[in-house]
Amino acid sequence: MRTLVEVVREMGMTDPRLLAAFADTPRQRFVPPGSAARAQFDEPIPIGHGQPTSQPSLVAQMIDALGLAGTETVLEIGSGYGYQTALLARLARWVYSLERHADLAEHARANLAAAGVTNVEVLVGDGTAGLPAHAPFDAVIVSAAAPTVPAPLVSQLAEGGRLVMPITGEAADIVTLYTKRQGQLAWLRLLTPARFVPLIGEHTR
Repeated sequence: MRTLVEVVREMGMTDPRLLAAFADTPRQRFVPPGSAARAQFDEPIPIGHGQPTSQPSLVAQMIDALGLAGTETVLEIGSGYGYQTALLARLARWVYSLERHADLAEHARANLAAAGVTNVEVLVGDGTAGLPAHAPFDAVIVSAAAPTVPAPLVSQLAEGGRLVMPITGEAADIVTLYTKRQGQLAWLRLLTPARFVPLIGEHTR
């Protein structure tokens, strides 16, 4: 059976820091206890509220596109059980993770603490509003789909920063990479089609 590191490497990910993060972050710690045996497979796992934790290969593509060097402050929308949060924390200076469901946020906090991850703050709130008190962010990653990027997330992205988010499409959601140039969101490239839960909040349309 392939390890998740091997899965990620076969997806074309070559960043040694990213591969090390996957090697050092046991996924079974970040799923419901009854699903721990499935954590070694590259598949989504239900975590409640009709939501899944994304398959690791998709998480890897989204994180890799951010191009993290280790000095960044990252905003994550959608904490889930904290798996992607833990990976981001191993690659960035600090991660603010915003989760809509208080019980999921509590699971994420507990899982991150148990894994010894300390450079993270998990908060409960409307992901479409971001966290203006802690902006600007060098990178933003959104784990739910909407037709457009919410305006607050654009305004809170640092100049030259990167934002990854699935954009709602007819046949599938399209994970898309953006940057910010002269105060405006600029499209960089499409990453992959996928299926995400809808992004819910005041600033979606």
